[in-house]
Amino acid sequence: MNSVKVKICGITNESDATAAVHAGADALGFIFYEGSPRYIKPERAAKIVARLPPFVITVGVFVNMPAEVIQEVQGTTGIHVVQLHGDESPEFCKKLDGPVIKALRVRDESWRVEAETYPVSALLLDTFVETQYGGTGKTFDWQLVKNSPYRIILSGGLNPRNLAKAARIVRPYGIDTGSGVELEPGLKDHKKMEEFLETARGLP
Repeated sequence: MNSVKVKICGITNESDATAAVHAGADALGFIFYEGSPRYIKPERAAKIVARLPPFVITVGVFVNMPAEVIQEVQGTTGIHVVQLHGDESPEFCKKLDGPVIKALRVRDESWRVEAETYPVSALLLDTFVETQYGGTGKTFDWQLVKNSPYRIILSGGLNPRNLAKAARIVRPYGIDTGSGVELEPGLKDHKKMEEFLETARGLP
């Protein structure tokens, strides 16, 4: 059985959630950052989460939000994991309940120094773009994160065509895609999701 976990991020509707689960996704991501074109209201996310099978992990994505607000959304939606995609400090991560994923945007080797300071369950590595916190659809140099001692979730422009190469270089714990399997921001391409998950299941 393949051990690389797959998260489909930016779920905004029940149809896409159902298709992702049917295709074999291990986790679904819900973005609670209003600046994202994939934003979903907590009340709507709660309805989708409530209908998911019990072994599918749900992840809430937050950007520079107060801990109290994050905890309120956790309570409203029933999400399992918090993913912090902004400028949150290591100290901030300690305030939260349950597993935390911290996203770091990679542009050079300096990400490793930053990574040492975070007391989190996993690090999500995304592409650095000056004006965006994520969801850029752009890849970065995977050699920069080769042989990492951390539990890495690889993100940033992954799609069925480049996934195998990326995984071979990085050897991640998990892989994360959103824009790589979309028809348009916030709306998934079910065929692309199936192809992505099929490729992921074939990883060594």
